[in-house]
Amino acid sequence: MAEDIGNADQVRFRACDLCEAICGLEFRMRDGRPQAIRGDVLDPFSRGFICPKGNAILDLEADPDRLRRPLRRRGGHFEEIGWDEAIAWAGERIAEIQSAHGDDAVAVYLGNPNVHHFGSFAYLPPLLKLLRSRNTYSASSVDQWPHQMVNRLMFGHQFLLPIPDLDRTRFLLMLGANPVASNGSLMTAPGMPKRLKALTERGTLVVVDPRRTETAALASRHLPIRPGGDVFFLIGLLRRLTALGPPRLDRYQGRLVGFEQAIDALARFAIADLTAACGLSEADIASVAEGLWQADGGVVYGRMGVSTQAHGSLCQWLIQLANLYTGNLDREGGALVNQPIVPITGPGTSAGGIGRWHSRVRGLPEFAGELPVAALAEEMLTPGPGQVRALISIAGNPVLSTPDGSRLEQALTGLDLRIAIDIYLNETSRHADLVLPPASSLSQSHYDSIFNAFAVRRIARINRPLYPRGADERGDWEILTALASAIARHKGVPFNPLPEPDRLIAHAIALSGLDPSELAAAEHGLDLGPLRPSLLDRLETPSAAIECAPAILLAELARLSPEQTYTETGQPGSLRLFGRRDIRSNNSWMHNAPRLIKGRSRHQLLVHPNDLAARGLADGASARLRSRRGAIPVDLSASTDVRPGAVCLPHGFGHGHGRNPQRLASGVVGASYNDLTDPEQIDPVSGNAALNGIEVWLDAGAA
Repeated sequence: MAEDIGNADQVRFRACDLCEAICGLEFRMRDGRPQAIRGDVLDPFSRGFICPKGNAILDLEADPDRLRRPLRRRGGHFEEIGWDEAIAWAGERIAEIQSAHGDDAVAVYLGNPNVHHFGSFAYLPPLLKLLRSRNTYSASSVDQWPHQMVNRLMFGHQFLLPIPDLDRTRFLLMLGANPVASNGSLMTAPGMPKRLKALTERGTLVVVDPRRTETAALASRHLPIRPGGDVFFLIGLLRRLTALGPPRLDRYQGRLVGFEQAIDALARFAIADLTAACGLSEADIASVAEGLWQADGGVVYGRMGVSTQAHGSLCQWLIQLANLYTGNLDREGGALVNQPIVPITGPGTSAGGIGRWHSRVRGLPEFAGELPVAALAEEMLTPGPGQVRALISIAGNPVLSTPDGSRLEQALTGLDLRIAIDIYLNETSRHADLVLPPASSLSQSHYDSIFNAFAVRRIARINRPLYPRGADERGDWEILTALASAIARHKGVPFNPLPEPDRLIAHAIALSGLDPSELAAAEHGLDLGPLRPSLLDRLETPSAAIECAPAILLAELARLSPEQTYTETGQPGSLRLFGRRDIRSNNSWMHNAPRLIKGRSRHQLLVHPNDLAARGLADGASARLRSRRGAIPVDLSASTDVRPGAVCLPHGFGHGHGRNPQRLASGVVGASYNDLTDPEQIDPVSGNAALNGIEVWLDAGAA
């Protein structure tokens, strides 16, 4: 529902950058500041849609807990200091630590918000290149690395990412995704409820998820899979497709390598074993396969719930094999790769390296210039040459968002230096020695070259500042550039800063052939049309073909055993835990906004009534949820929306007990999901954390 627009002396337009939907917003300004926000009905992509996070921008703008000036730790408290002093001190300390202990002694963690703001993602690479640390980590390895890894192996580039042609497909099989709550993410599209309703009116939406999610409630059909069982369902789907007819490969003539080998490798799996492992019947799998096979334009799509499990990369590979088998990859109505005007693939972009170096303690391989964040705590805690002694955290909160967060928090306290670039003191940045807060994104120019590339249509929009930055404020790009300059000065090496964002954005757009002034004049953005087949023309593999049978995936498939996947530890009564997201929540960092935390609480553990009864537990009671890694207190909510044997807990909570100094967030009830997760449990191919499908036990009483 739109905010009261009240009296305004100016109306401005800009896209929201708080989540993946990139909705167009109309800002009612008074005295140079936003007073009310509503959806921009003239935006050609979002058409007036606005989710609760859009209106919460007003809370972020006015939040008294939001940091405005640098903070330096003095003993047990923080003091404000000037920007010049803060940057100079940070540059000197970072250079000193790298000089004494090596480049890898300084680690960097990049949180999710970095990809939402041009001033971060465009200006981070020069800083990372200067630091030369192999200890670079990000939220990507607790999210979408299996997507990127499979893209890299099959298509030659991590961001050649097939997207469902959502507005034209007639059959969408969706696994581990809840776009009604997430706004699509790697299928970027605002107004998901309307788009999905239109899909079910012209065709079929099948949602495969352990919970009847908000998206599943709109679907033609919901299949409650066993958490972590997606890989077996997908193998069964492909096995069934082979029984329906030969693969439809005419459009890929001469452009496939190893397709038959990949399909043949699935033959060893017995259907009975697959159905037992995924918790769905052979009839369920057969009917889905038949619907996909018969559809005139269909697509299989899997998102975070698929990637953040033990076999995430196998799942993403099998999804693309299914799209290939049915002839729906690189086809209108199927799966298409976006062609944004500012490319993130092709010459000059990072295709994504694999295994160029390994983590010191566990030997986990690098991907795309980063190590799996599941290794971060052990790299801090394990003594010896190469030990991490300093952390630069940028727009991130790994204590809540990465595996075994309590252990990582312990590791932070032993570091020699902790620097946070963040607008808040949170569970991670409260341990910092120095906090550098960026100015509001509304005061900075922005072009979303990331999520434009994952959108279900080709769109473009330049976002100009709504108001000027204050004299004592710094944009993200200014902080990153100044910090890199200071480090270079103390190291005695040259550093050539990038031009300011307006110039960089104009240059990137001009290279596309589109007139930057034309785009700048389009205050509601431009719709450049639907997605078109382009993948075969853009492949970056050495063979110039789709590599259907990458050796690393075949080897992992050979190790896969349905019988061993759900072997219990010997302790009876185990359940399988999986996560969920709410449209009023955005990971761990928006729980200080009154508009988002008001109303009913959303922290409860969802448990099937049969599982509560079997343990003598009641709806609304408190209990202890434990894993092999830790235990947390939970409030129970009986729900037939989750399948028996599975329990569902939201990510991003755990602010209480003094962990978060924000006045409202500190009072938000709920424990941290990642106090249960295990850094040892990862997808073996990509290194992505396996957060879903972990074995847990539910006991009476508090933790």
